[in-house]
Amino acid sequence: MSSAFERDQKRRLISSYFSVVLSIALVLFLLGLLGMLVLNAKKVSDHFKEQVVVTIYLKETAKEVEIKQLEKSLAMADYVKSTEYVTKEQAAEFLKAENGEDFMDFVGYNPLQNSIDVHLKADFVTSEHLEKISEEATSKNFVDEVTYDNDLVNLMNENVQKISFWVLVISGIFTIIAVLLINSSIRLSVYSKRFTIKTMQMVGATKQFIRRPFVWKSVRLGIIGAIIALIGMAIVLYYINKTFPELGLVDSPALIVLLFAFVFALGIIITWISTHIATQRFLNLKTDQLYY
Repeated sequence: MSSAFERDQKRRLISSYFSVVLSIALVLFLLGLLGMLVLNAKKVSDHFKEQVVVTIYLKETAKEVEIKQLEKSLAMADYVKSTEYVTKEQAAEFLKAENGEDFMDFVGYNPLQNSIDVHLKADFVTSEHLEKISEEATSKNFVDEVTYDNDLVNLMNENVQKISFWVLVISGIFTIIAVLLINSSIRLSVYSKRFTIKTMQMVGATKQFIRRPFVWKSVRLGIIGAIIALIGMAIVLYYINKTFPELGLVDSPALIVLLFAFVFALGIIITWISTHIATQRFLNLKTDQLYY
């Protein structure tokens, strides 16, 4: 009978520890993913901004030396990331591949123009900079026109600001929720040992002596939960980087190591503080209050 009772108690204890570790791991994993989003928010927004293309259309009378000089001046400009000269033949081939038919069979000639596609650095993808670049390019007599999607640029910049704000707000809220969830799990775990705590206190054990094994046990559970969360974060980071290598999520290993260290430390700190508070509460209760 005693053996069956002990096995039942052991199963309950293991179940309690498992639930604590699982809750810590899940909360820290989600918090870590949110941290990755915060750290890479600017990088992701910069990537999409740099996809905006400023197309400079050239007149048929444009000389090769003039085109070369324009390409060289653009490549040397601080605001330009890359340039690509596109002949009207290349443009026709692109349209043919995109539409699945050769439009020149109907038109009879190639009406397209030679052009230079310019990709700007993210910090310069604003309406003001684009307008200035457009005016500078059109001032050259061999440039026909400059086109870009100004509405898309304005919408992108507005959305980036909104998303950045809400990501920070959600991060703060989720951090509070994470602390509360882990604290709740730890308190439930300590609650099951409240009579043991009070018994030790009644036989003369000091509060520090009683609290120490509970704190170390919770810290170990926090470390295990943090390690599981870090493994999950590493897997997610690996697959995102493999799927979208152009985002360069692993280009800043120092930031990644700092985030992982923060998540690991958070697992230890939250469990330590939660256990300290929970045990202190039961140490301060009277014996008859333990039943409520």
